[in-house]
Amino acid sequence: MPTRPRFSESEIIEQYRVSLDNAEKQTEIASALAELGYDAETIAQGKALFNKTRAAYDANKIEDDETAESYQKWANLRANLADRYALDRKKAKVIFRNDEVTKEKLAVLGTLPKAYVRWLETVKKFYSAALNDDEIQSKLARLKITPEHLTETNQLIADVENARADYLRELGESQDATKAKDAALAEMDDWMRDFYAVAKIALDDRPQLMEALGKFVRS
Repeated sequence: MPTRPRFSESEIIEQYRVSLDNAEKQTEIASALAELGYDAETIAQGKALFNKTRAAYDANKIEDDETAESYQKWANLRANLADRYALDRKKAKVIFRNDEVTKEKLAVLGTLPKAYVRWLETVKKFYSAALNDDEIQSKLARLKITPEHLTETNQLIADVENARADYLRELGESQDATKAKDAALAEMDDWMRDFYAVAKIALDDRPQLMEALGKFVRS
């Protein structure tokens, strides 16, 4: 697809819309173009291609918005979980500072992984181990890590996983929509290049009419 150093995609699409509308509605332009093969039927073909391009562009924007929204939801849930776990981890290290076996069970030994998947597995191990061991639960409760808190956080983990799955699905759909939009724009660009080239010839004796097609003409 040709690069557009000066105009955004939305600006280019709007220019195409104006060009095709005026090529159809401006009598002098329509007449001049028809003499070189761009009659009403050919302009209608261009407008049909434009409608396809516009639809692809709009669909891509919708998918991008949905992706951004789903990412923000995942990010917020993950941050909530990270804050909760960070405090619980500190409390557990205090409670079991002399109990290496339990610290191993809770995966609080060593450095907390930074990579998302490994980090989440560490978090899941902590709450799973605590929920499955009454003795650990009893000791954690001393610092207000109650069974209810553990159950609630375990559900938060599931929410985080579901939100990430939603985000990755939306991301895939957005990428697919971007590919479709790019293909439609490339086809539209090619059609319009020919259109403008012919229009310039057709309006050679009245160059100012090119401005009605969205093309700036020096006075």
